Amino acid sequence: MPVPRLVPANTLFFLCDIQTAFRPAIHAYDQVIATSNKLVKLAKILDIGVVATTQKARALGPIDPAIDLSSLGDLLIANYDKTLFSMVTAYVKAILDARPSINSVVLFGIESHVCVLQTALSLLDLQRYTVHIVADGVSSCNAFEVPIAIQSMRQAGAIIGTSESIAFQLVGDAAIPQFKTFSKLIKDNKEGTRRAGEVLLAGAPAYEKAGESEVIGSGGVIIKSAM
Repeated sequence: MPVPRLVPANTLFFLCDIQTAFRPAIHAYDQVIATSNKLVKLAKILDIGVVATTQKARALGPIDPAIDLSSLGDLLIANYDKTLFSMVTAYVKAILDARPSINSVVLFGIESHVCVLQTALSLLDLQRYTVHIVADGVSSCNAFEVPIAIQSMRQAGAIIGTSESIAFQLVGDAAIPQFKTFSKLIKDNKEGTRRAGEVLLAGAPAYEKAGESEVIGSGGVIIKSAM
């Protein structure tokens, strides 16, 4: 079965649970933030709607303010709290049902083996959407979980790509009016893109803070780890 091409008018971005309480615990958290901000800017350039979630925000805090969601204006379709690990709650199903032209979802966030994985599986279960996982935009508390989760999503039918590859697929043609702005986005994020790829995909060490921290993971589990 042919895979639908990524077209801005037929695509939504799903930003999963990138919350302030996760900062001390998530592997390569800063790189996930950098990739997410690049994708938020891309959404604004290409007029792509964004659905964002938090997991138990009362305990885990809001979406990290380092991600500039406010710049999206009306493109921020939803920013809601959940307890379900999957982003595909009844509320999101209603959002999707109200947009029958959508056939692709670009998914990024944390944690790769919990909420991101279950969101991908839920979307694939609907049998209406091609799910694109941003490999340099997902992570977990434990780095070893990430490639296993990505492999699970690939086996389930998701398409794995990088933020830059997905961005160029969405643009499609250097003749579009937004290409100059898009080109600047790519150039401005060149170093961040390289660093995210090295840390999240090529195994380079991420910066880690010394000391012990306590955070609540995506599943509401208290995690103590020496960072």
